[in-house]
Amino acid sequence: MTTSADSGALHCVGRWLEASAARTPAKPALDDRGVTLTYGELWERASGLGTRLRESGYGPGDVIATIAASSSDQVVLLFGCALAGVAMAPLSWRLTPGELAPLIERSGAALVATDEAFATLAKESVARVADAPDVVRLGGQGVELHLPSGPAASSEAARREVTDSDPLLIIFTSGSEAHPKGVVLTHANCFWNNLALDGAMPMHQDDIVLSVLPQFHVAAWNVQPLLAWWRGATVVLESTFQPRRVLQLIEQRGVTAMMGVPTQYQALADHRDWHRTDLSSLRTVLVGGAMTPERTRMAWSARSVPLVQGYGLTEAGPNVLSLPAGSPQVGAVGFPYPHVSVRLTDPESGLVLDGPATGELWVAGPSVTPGYLGDAEATDASRDGDWMRTGDLARRDSDGAYWIVDRLKDIYISGGENVAPAEVEQALERHPLIARAAVVGVPDETWGERGVAFVVPAPGAMIAEDEVLAHARDHLASFKVPVRVAIVGSLPRRAIDKVARSALMADAIALAKEQVR
Repeated sequence: MTTSADSGALHCVGRWLEASAARTPAKPALDDRGVTLTYGELWERASGLGTRLRESGYGPGDVIATIAASSSDQVVLLFGCALAGVAMAPLSWRLTPGELAPLIERSGAALVATDEAFATLAKESVARVADAPDVVRLGGQGVELHLPSGPAASSEAARREVTDSDPLLIIFTSGSEAHPKGVVLTHANCFWNNLALDGAMPMHQDDIVLSVLPQFHVAAWNVQPLLAWWRGATVVLESTFQPRRVLQLIEQRGVTAMMGVPTQYQALADHRDWHRTDLSSLRTVLVGGAMTPERTRMAWSARSVPLVQGYGLTEAGPNVLSLPAGSPQVGAVGFPYPHVSVRLTDPESGLVLDGPATGELWVAGPSVTPGYLGDAEATDASRDGDWMRTGDLARRDSDGAYWIVDRLKDIYISGGENVAPAEVEQALERHPLIARAAVVGVPDETWGERGVAFVVPAPGAMIAEDEVLAHARDHLASFKVPVRVAIVGSLPRRAIDKVARSALMADAIALAKEQVR
């Protein structure tokens, strides 16, 4: 096939693998639970899949969704899609079929690729889609060998060359609304995001990167792994996070770089093998998804491995701010990455704030998404020209360092996962005995934040906390299920009948401190 290197698309991600394979074909690109894949082998599989995708009628404008654990097979698919100009939409296997079906529909996926572990989940999800796409298995005996015909099998669209502005990844993320939105990240977005990361924390060919975040997260691609494959480093890929296993891998594989959320780093520090594990190979240890508790920072610092705090969001690619190790601004999220512009604006007037100030954080730059998939209204609402509103209230000091103060949106983050209160509330209100529900996120030492629900029973009805939680578990992913439920007679309101969640915060914190069920 004609590769992106032969076209005028300078930033196409397919070129990265092609160049690394040409330089070091025998170098391991992936270590997937002990099974290695060299750059030459990865290129052969990915380029072969890219060719078959084009020949089968897939091309720019098409989407392939995945419901699968992190694996080298999914990496092959991403690079195959990159070479063919197809976008990949990795969907969360933590969701229920009822939650996944709308995402499959919204993505417009022509195909859903899955693995053995989540084949049943994928089939049950697709069965709920009106115009159901085909479901195929990942891997050399699956989609790489048997590929159903694509939507443009007989058109010229499938033969157009890949361009920088073609979508590469579609990542669904929860905002303050009830429904997750599909964030489009183009080849150019990914190029600039990884170039910025390399500028702040350079990646080298001899690096060993440990990837423990699930591949439905943007960080599982754009925070270290894609940069590693660009630079010719090796990625050690884990499909699940198991503290003992991760500590063993750091020592045995000589891991030099990794990224995780605070909950994971605390779990490692709490493990009985922590003090006897050799961590001396670690050079760059990034933490994001939430602010790092002091006890977590101190535990890693005591082992001479300072954590590099970062701040980002899917819409920005995700890298926006990072705090270099050893910086005196403890508790800050840091300074802008190269090629990333940020500013603070007054939430009420929209005026730009100069100098030390507190306001809504806005971000701009070539890594910022062009918009939400099929949602022009949400895209327009999030933008002001080239600037994107983050919905986060931040403080800037006289040195230009930023602290995240609060979220203007109602979203909270539990174990690194975004949770939209409105989505949880809608699920709870499906119960026939529940009239209204309100959910707020409260601090949690283990998970960063957890949800507490306030439920108003239907007129004349009675319902217990256990029944509400059982209903929630049937309709929501586990990280969205509230940690506590309070049965109340009414909910506090503000303008236009919106729940005043802030008025519930004190009660929610008190409930969460009680014994968790």
